[in-house]
Order: sequence, then C-alpha cells, then structure tokens
Amino acid sequence: MINQQQLDLLKLEVATTWNRWRAEHPDTAIELNGVDLSEANLAEVNLAEADLSGADLSRADLNHASLSNARLAGTDLSGANLAAADLSAADLSRANLSQANLRDADLAGANLHGADVREARLDWALLEGVLITPEQLSQARVGDDSL
Repeated sequence: MINQQQLDLLKLEVATTWNRWRAEHPDTAIELNGVDLSEANLAEVNLAEADLSGADLSRADLNHASLSNARLAGTDLSGANLAAADLSAADLSRANLSQANLRDADLAGANLHGADVREARLDWALLEGVLITPEQLSQARVGDDSL
C-alpha cells in the first residue's frame, strides 16, 4: 500500500529533506509501489530497500541515488538518469530501462531478468554478478570497461 506521507516528501524534490526523514525513521518501510514520479528530480535520494515495483519513474533524475536492494520489478525507468546510482542487489526484473542512463551505476548483484535495456547506457557500470542475458547486453550501449 502506498504511503502518502512518503510520496508527498519525495514530490518536494529536495533530497536533503527526504534523506533527513529517512535517517530519522530507519526502520520505516518505504512503500511506493505503483506511484507516478515521472520526470521527478530525485537526485541523491536514499531509496535503499524501497518498494517501487510498478512505479512510473520515466525520465526521472535519479543520478547518485541509493536504490540498493530496492524492489523495482516492472517499474518504468525509461529515459531516466541513473548515472552513478547504487542499484546493487536491486530487483529490476521486467523493468523498462530503455534509453536510461546507467553510466557509472553500481548494478552488482542486480536482477535484470526480463528487463528492457534497449539503448540503455551502461558505460562504466559495475555489472559484477548481475543477472542479465547476452541478448539483453547486445541491445544496450555498453562501454569496454563495464564488465
């Protein structure tokens, strides 16, 4: 179930406010599955372990965001800026990452099973232990130093 207070805080688009709230409420589950945060400025926000499954984060700015262990299954991240984001051990199964910028992102141990990565930029991304098929990789834009 969506937590409206959490959604309202994120929509302020002020990372320091959100991150301070997260620090003050470390044991509070982040439940934002199915929300529309398309085009939101979420740069540097701490969304580690958040449930954002089925959410619309298309064209959102999530550069340097912490999304480690987040549930992003079926999430629309098309065209999102995830440069230098921490997506380690995140569940990105069936997510739409087409045309997303994942340059310098940490995807170690992430699950990309069934994810759409067409034209996603994976330059310099850490892909150690990531669940992704060779076919998916062939559809992404991958630099030489990604693997």
